[in-house]
Amino acid sequence: MKGTIVVKIGGSTLGNHDTTLEDLVRLQQEGFWLVVVHGGGDRVSEWLARQGHSTSFVDGERVTDGSTLEMVAAVLAGLVNKQLVAQINSLGGRAVGLSGVDGILLEGEIRRPELGYVGEIARVNTALLDSLLEVGFIPVIAPLCSWSRAGKEEALFLNVNGDPVAGEIARALKAERLVFLTDVEGILDERGRRISSLTSEQVEELINSGVISGGMIPKARAAQRALEARCVVHIVDGRQPHALLAVTQNQSLGTRISSG
Repeated sequence: MKGTIVVKIGGSTLGNHDTTLEDLVRLQQEGFWLVVVHGGGDRVSEWLARQGHSTSFVDGERVTDGSTLEMVAAVLAGLVNKQLVAQINSLGGRAVGLSGVDGILLEGEIRRPELGYVGEIARVNTALLDSLLEVGFIPVIAPLCSWSRAGKEEALFLNVNGDPVAGEIARALKAERLVFLTDVEGILDERGRRISSLTSEQVEELINSGVISGGMIPKARAAQRALEARCVVHIVDGRQPHALLAVTQNQSLGTRISSG
C-alpha cells in the first residue's frame, strides 16, 4: 500500500463533493488506504428546524440537549453517512459507513458542560479501522463518540466536532496525510491572502495573534495533533474540482502544514 490518507469532508462542502468522491475511488484503486470523516451540521440544523426545534451555538459548537443529540445521530450517522457510502460504492469504490460509537472507535468526555452532550476525544481505538483497511474498505465515519462515564439515565454517546476527530484518527493511524476539505482556500493571513505553508509553531503564533480564528481554530489544532505523528496536513477548498487529487499529487493548493 502507498500510505494512509485521512480526509475530512466539511459539511459546507457536502453539496460540492462529486469530484471528491471520484478522487477517493481513484486513490483507493491506486493503492492508498483512505479514512473519511464527514460533517453535516447544516443538514442537522435543517432537520431540527423542520421539527420546530431551535438550535444555538457557543464558540461555534452546537449546544446539544437530549432531543438534539437524537437528531444529530439520525442525520449524521444515518442520512448523511449512508448517502456518502452509497455514492462512493456507486462510483466503483468500496466503502463502509460507521460512527465513532461503532467498535468503540472513539471515546470522549464532556469537558464543557454548558454545551450539553458534546464530547472531546479522549481515546482512539483503531482495531476496527485497521481491519476494514486491511480488507480493502474506506471507512466513512460520522462524528459521534462513546461516553463511557454516562449515568444510567443519560446518553451513551456524544456529539463531537469532526475536525478534532479527523486529527486524532490521523495521529492514531500515523497517517501520511490529513486533508481538510472546507469552503475557504486555506489559512489566510491578516490581509486575507492564502498562506501556502506553515509549521506547527507558526500555526500557534497565528492562533495567539487572532489571525486564525473561528471555525479555522479546530482545524488548526487538529493539524497540530496530527503533526505529532509526522503527518502532513492540507487545508484546501473542497469546492474546487479534484482538490483532493491535487494535494496528493503535491500541487500548490490551499495551506500545507508540516513539522518543518
